[in-house]
Amino acid sequence: MGPSRTTADAADLAAWVDRVWQQEILPELVEYIRIPAKSPLFDPDWRRHGHLDRAFEQVAAWCRGRRIEGLRVELLRSEERTPLLLAEVPAAGDPDTGSTVLLYGHLDKQPEMTGWREDLGPWSPKIEDDRLYGRGGADDGYAVFASLAAIEALQAQGAPHPRCVVLIEGCEESGSVDLPAYIDELADRIGPVGLVICLDSFAGDYERLWNSTSLRGMVAGDLRVEILEEGVHSGDASGIVASTFRILRRLLDRVEDSRTGEVLLESCRVEIPSERIEQARAAAAVLGQRLVESFPFVAGSRPVSEDPVELLLGRTWRPALAVTGADGLPALADAGNVLRPTTAVKLSLRLPPTADWRRATAELAETLLREPPYGARVDFRPEKGANGWAAPPLADWLAAGLEEASRRHFGNPPVALGQGGSIPFMGMLGERYPEAQFLITGVLGPKANAHGPNEFLHIPCARKLTCCVAEVLTRAAAAC
Repeated sequence: MGPSRTTADAADLAAWVDRVWQQEILPELVEYIRIPAKSPLFDPDWRRHGHLDRAFEQVAAWCRGRRIEGLRVELLRSEERTPLLLAEVPAAGDPDTGSTVLLYGHLDKQPEMTGWREDLGPWSPKIEDDRLYGRGGADDGYAVFASLAAIEALQAQGAPHPRCVVLIEGCEESGSVDLPAYIDELADRIGPVGLVICLDSFAGDYERLWNSTSLRGMVAGDLRVEILEEGVHSGDASGIVASTFRILRRLLDRVEDSRTGEVLLESCRVEIPSERIEQARAAAAVLGQRLVESFPFVAGSRPVSEDPVELLLGRTWRPALAVTGADGLPALADAGNVLRPTTAVKLSLRLPPTADWRRATAELAETLLREPPYGARVDFRPEKGANGWAAPPLADWLAAGLEEASRRHFGNPPVALGQGGSIPFMGMLGERYPEAQFLITGVLGPKANAHGPNEFLHIPCARKLTCCVAEVLTRAAAAC
């Protein structure tokens, strides 16, 4: 029987989603978290280990069991690429506009990271109060379950939805390098896209729907400095041989003002649109001190600014450099009086949404490699890069739909805000579907700590977000 309603009843929708989350989704997420399905960048031998395949097979089996009319689930594999899950659902109800809603998520995970609470672990799921702890639940295993549950909930109520394609990739944490080829192959099956819903983004709190209006790009790579063939006695050589750590500091000073954190590369500077500045002001008014309190500062430390608007703009529209790893530095217990021959670090340079990552990579390499101090051997090897993304203006129907959905299910209006993370796929989609609308949202709120220790999924937020996705799909049935 075809849909008979034009919208979903909020109370019925919430009750249905709550039941499915509790009885069917949470048990699956618990098992998914147990799988160390690290992204290929962190597990180059992923094919032999089989963890990514296990994760995709588990999720595909769950998808095939959904009570969704016309659902077609396919698990795509290639010798050269990570798996990809494709789920297609025909439109339900009138009118069918012929346009597609593309829902996106990923199943690959970041590595373990140290510092987990004693009773927690990356592959040891634990539900505590309203939180499901473990690697990958919030980033981004829940997305495929929420996407199909939203569609199934609408069909259970007889409410309309447009044609939907759910796309779940396996290398987002490695820069989505396998995705363009899949998108090219599937272009005809995906069809014309009127709306993209991505569930891999951040939330300023767990009390409303957050819509990400921009994402930063990034450049990552390894910088290595060598001055000696082997280590020598520091008392004998210091004062004659420059420390590789000091040489490294001088090189990084070319890229970043260490006093302020300002990135000095011209390719990384953009003008911040006035609309985004106003959005940052509105979000800062909502978040207040919670913006800072969401990070685990040690006692006595403070953020780089006392102005929350500047903090938000610094996280979303300004470049930032971080050193995320190092080689050549022995553990403190093993460090002797030796002048070390080499120091190497991994650099992560976040770029403004409209900066060009290839231009930034070229300028970063040129800046680091020119005229090495003391003639040291300096090598910089770019590892990955991606452009950021800036959303087009919201269509009236989508703005109204987000407002209504957030108020109905969270009890508060939505907030628009740029995000500091990177989702390379969004830039690809923005270029391929320039007329599409975008809802980029997620459950990575305060202390959710994706990529770090004690990552958790806030379960009530995920349930409410599922309801909001369903509401938006109903709106999209007539609009896109």
